[in-house]
Amino acid sequence: MRHTDPDGATGAPRPGTTAPGGGAGPADLNLLRTFLAVYRSGSFTAAAGLLGLSQPTVTTQIRSLERQTGRELFERLPRGVAPTSVAHDLAARVAAPLDALAGATGQDAEPRERAAPVHLAGPAELLCTRVLPALAPLAVDGVRLRITPGLTEPLLDELRSGRHDLVIATYRPRGRALTSVPLMDEEFVLVAAPVWTEFLGERPAERGPAALHAVPLITYAEDLPIARRYWRHVFGGRLSRSAAVTVPDLRGVLAAVTAGAGFTVLPRYLCAAELASGALVPLHLPDDPPINTAYLAQRPGRPANPDVDRVRDLLVEAGRSW
Repeated sequence: MRHTDPDGATGAPRPGTTAPGGGAGPADLNLLRTFLAVYRSGSFTAAAGLLGLSQPTVTTQIRSLERQTGRELFERLPRGVAPTSVAHDLAARVAAPLDALAGATGQDAEPRERAAPVHLAGPAELLCTRVLPALAPLAVDGVRLRITPGLTEPLLDELRSGRHDLVIATYRPRGRALTSVPLMDEEFVLVAAPVWTEFLGERPAERGPAALHAVPLITYAEDLPIARRYWRHVFGGRLSRSAAVTVPDLRGVLAAVTAGAGFTVLPRYLCAAELASGALVPLHLPDDPPINTAYLAQRPGRPANPDVDRVRDLLVEAGRSW
């Protein structure tokens, strides 16, 4: 099989590589290095910075490689690019040889500078209180991390498009585009500052949710998602009230409730220290508290960046104790 160069010239295929479609292809190492940089960094602009090239040059080289292979390698997105299945296959076959060649020629004398960052996303509270402390040893060891907080649904869409390497999701992703493993179970607890237990006495246990009508509700969203779930699971009814204070960060909710602003429902991991110290007290202790499982999601296929594996494995190990 013969290929046409961007300027129209043809040449015999060189040995040593195989095109994604199965035929032999030209072993242009510069194009393959550029391809791998784009694949690992997730954008033409980031790859240009890693390679010391201009962004138009990177774009031209990728288009040239796509013409030579006859297949699209990247889906262009508003922010960055997403590898196609052909790109995943090509990266799996060329990454190790190119890395070995770079090592043999001394181009990766400082591997920490070469490795692409690991892009991890998830709930802000979990990232800050559990994930980042767990990943501290990897950061010390030279793993570069890019952390993005956000809500599960948009983060999973961005994971599918290639913007993130890993996403901590508050529910199991659906479909075959993503794989996931359980990361941790979070138990929800109904809490308030001690001053409110003095006001309520034993009424929450005796009267159920009706005892809380006089206490302000603090939550992180107007639709009260965590509190509504707690009400349905524990009290078997609908929560029909509005929040006195909304803070779009559960750490802010925790701070307000600890200061005595009212009551809320929080993940136990987030308020464990306050419960242990007595700064917060549980208003109800059901035999079957609501539990939610968080999942660690990624796109199928082995990532080209080995640091993604290191982050994933450490999080799964740490999650067993959370």
